[in-house]
Amino acid sequence: MRLRSVELALPQAQAAAEFLLEPWRLIAAGTQGGALYFRGTGPHPYILSLREAAAPEVLAIEFSGSPEEVAALQARARAAGVPVDTFAELDAPGGGAGCIVTGPEKQKYRFVAEAAPVAELPAERDRPLQITHAVLNSVDVAACERFVETALGFRVSDRTKMMTFVRCNRKHHALAYAHSDVSSLNHIAFEMNDVDGVMRGIGRMRDAGYDVVWGPGRHGPGDNVFGYFIAPFGGIVEYTAEVSEVGDDYKVGSPEDWKWPPGRIDQWGISTKDGSRIPAAERVFRFV
Repeated sequence: MRLRSVELALPQAQAAAEFLLEPWRLIAAGTQGGALYFRGTGPHPYILSLREAAAPEVLAIEFSGSPEEVAALQARARAAGVPVDTFAELDAPGGGAGCIVTGPEKQKYRFVAEAAPVAELPAERDRPLQITHAVLNSVDVAACERFVETALGFRVSDRTKMMTFVRCNRKHHALAYAHSDVSSLNHIAFEMNDVDGVMRGIGRMRDAGYDVVWGPGRHGPGDNVFGYFIAPFGGIVEYTAEVSEVGDDYKVGSPEDWKWPPGRIDQWGISTKDGSRIPAAERVFRFV
């Protein structure tokens, strides 16, 4: 199982698309079923989709896997007694059957059985490969933990004072839940080829008039390099690279394991964070 995409609804979707294509450097993947699709250079038909709407909303967090993996997850979710809706063919590039599982705070998790693999595009140092994780704000992180472990079969990798990190394969996290007073999209992380890609992306965004709001730096949990920006449509997007991989023997970290010395907010100790602008941007896209 792997994280594949995030589906958003928002006003002025076409203007948002222009930002995602340039300077963010996604690739147009067509229009289908009333949505605009975008891909990276990795093995996914799309990694982000947009629909026109009167107000911002998170429509779905989407995962893909083999037919057997999706069938097993669907059975597990039903056995856990959570809401499950099935579909015979997804109206999106690549199609595929699957199901939507509703989380405890109205989150919609879509699981798609991939009918055929999608060819990767030639890697480019200035383009994202794929989405590597989505962080969600939650008013009850403990309930979200129970849900993903029981209904989805995902595993907790680490807990900090602010977040719980969850994985669905060897990547340290595909989801994270941040303690909040709202249920919303905290940010989407786009994976670059390497650290150089992250740094070049930060420079390109600055050239386009977008200041980095956190970074560059290297996180603790996940060990990934990062640079965060507020998109013109309101949400937070991240360039990242080098997310760690873990095995079944990985020891789940606790808040006591992830404390920084005074004055530091990442491993390198050089990043700055715009605490005045970030909180509002993390609340723009709600689960309705």
